[in-house]
Amino acid sequence: MMTRIRPLAALLAGALLAAAVVVAPAAAAPDAGAAAPTFKLQDQTGRWHTLEEYRGKWLVLYFYPKDKTSGCTTQACELRDNIFAFRKIGATIVGISVDDVASHKEFAEEHSLPFTLLADPTKQTAKDYGVLVKWMGTIEIAQRDTFIVDPEGRIAKHFVKVDPKGHSELVLKELAALQAKAPAPKSGG
Repeated sequence: MMTRIRPLAALLAGALLAAAVVVAPAAAAPDAGAAAPTFKLQDQTGRWHTLEEYRGKWLVLYFYPKDKTSGCTTQACELRDNIFAFRKIGATIVGISVDDVASHKEFAEEHSLPFTLLADPTKQTAKDYGVLVKWMGTIEIAQRDTFIVDPEGRIAKHFVKVDPKGHSELVLKELAALQAKAPAPKSGG
């Protein structure tokens, strides 16, 4: 009986997230060209990650409201299905929500997600990126926003309140355009 209740609870939570009125974020998101806010968060395996470890790479940093909800599952699975296209253009995908490590572990395993999910239980990173919102007036979640961070650690693009369906393709196209405009890396020597 318990196994039937868990999917139903996730479905109801997803429906409520989709229908809820969300209040604007408390802090402003960083502008394009600004340094991406730093973080130190644990992934779904308990390993710590910092923004600095992604220096020199294109980073797709996507914030999402809740593990195991319909929109978040759609978004994560579309990113998973395009992982080879992201890797081909040298981009790394990292998801962040205010869920805990255990929730991320279950979500990643259930959907065979080949990328890092970072837990932000203190909600500080969501605040720093300007995506922490109140849902139903009391529950704080991350708004569904995506940031493309360039190899120098600067915000190259911010997608606000994204539609999870088709967002992966949109991000791939924008990354290709940004990379085409980016200056060639300086050679050492």
